[in-house]
Amino acid sequence: MTPDLLAPLDLAFWNIESDRHPMHLGALGVFAAHSPTAGAHAADLLAARAAAVPGLRLRIRDVWQPFAFGGATRETDPDFDPLNHVRLHAPAGDFHAAAGRLMERPLERGRPPWEAHVLPGEDGVSFAVLFKFHHALADGLRALRLAAGVLDPVDLPERAPRPVDPPRRALPDVRELPGMLPGLVKGALFDMGRALDIGASLALSTLRMRPTTALASPPSGTRRTAGVVLDIDDVHRVRKTAGGTVNDVLIAVVAGALRRWLDERGDGSTGVAPRALIPVSRRRPRTAQPPGNRLSGYLIRLPVDEPDPLGRLAAVRTAMVRNKDAGPDRGAGAVALLADHVPALGHRLGGPLVGQAARLWFDILVTSVPLPGIGLRLGGHELTEVYPLAPLAPGQSLAVAISTYRGRVHYGLVADAAAVPDLDRFAHAVSAEVEALLAACVC
Repeated sequence: MTPDLLAPLDLAFWNIESDRHPMHLGALGVFAAHSPTAGAHAADLLAARAAAVPGLRLRIRDVWQPFAFGGATRETDPDFDPLNHVRLHAPAGDFHAAAGRLMERPLERGRPPWEAHVLPGEDGVSFAVLFKFHHALADGLRALRLAAGVLDPVDLPERAPRPVDPPRRALPDVRELPGMLPGLVKGALFDMGRALDIGASLALSTLRMRPTTALASPPSGTRRTAGVVLDIDDVHRVRKTAGGTVNDVLIAVVAGALRRWLDERGDGSTGVAPRALIPVSRRRPRTAQPPGNRLSGYLIRLPVDEPDPLGRLAAVRTAMVRNKDAGPDRGAGAVALLADHVPALGHRLGGPLVGQAARLWFDILVTSVPLPGIGLRLGGHELTEVYPLAPLAPGQSLAVAISTYRGRVHYGLVADAAAVPDLDRFAHAVSAEVEALLAACVC
């Protein structure tokens, strides 16, 4: 496979990473086991199938050449060995406890940056697989496609042919420089103006948001995960009664859970205004897009000081409508767009500073990860639960990722284990908030 340059946002994720803040995505899938050896068989299948998925053979290599000085490329690893990436562990009684410990560990940067950890269940009737993909290798959609490549094949309905993907960003030859200069100068001027426009919008929007320290923490490098499962019918019942979108309801649930959790901890929710970053994909389905992450985001204040569950939902709905009217290129949530206007060397030198500045822009990440509606299997074993897991930005202690799979909503919670030793209490608060919303809708 021909090496291709990392897109600017991918390069940013690659350079923001540190040992205490690994930038990998995760997904914890729980499968129904037909036998006590199902986990071992699943590990063998994953290793065998990974060799046939080209995207899983890609490593990331630094570039020190003209036109991309300080950048990086994805290229095929000639020494790729699936056994370096697929690992079978001892039986686990608590999949989330094991996943938390595994999420702490950064991926090996000299190899293709992904791993699959198979966790047999102590009960003998289930096993779990924790997939880890570096954000520079794959966004949520691409990670899903890579994971699907090692699961059992499924029969999908035929679709209209997709447009051919555009050519990958290859390194230009130095001899092309004279002819490229006018375009490079024009592009640089455009990028400068665009960056100034986004930056001004960022500054104005951030000034309107009051920062909070309720979810900030000194980095410990430790991780804890938890999961919550909701019935999608309950979410639709709230939406139909109170209005808004499904996403509005799911975000309002996070706001209510935060209120309950902060009050239980004795931190108090009065006067607290956590800022939630809601990532927005700029990738359009069925259209030709350059490879790499294409993200913007919305920034909203979570109404944890509002005592009424329906009042919280109304506030979230209003904030999301306001963000959508402005568009994903405006507001403090559009910070990811600035990556497109920074040269490769700037990402390399400024990556650590950008990572540290994340806590100035938002307090908690709340992201939705799309999943197919069809049932997935591994070695004939049905996938029954799937919890998406997001990375933590430096200085932040909690991230929430949400997926809907086969009629159920899965909340995947990732926290700094030292700052949030009571993550299970937050998980219980999520379930309690849904019950409160349902009760309020009945009234």
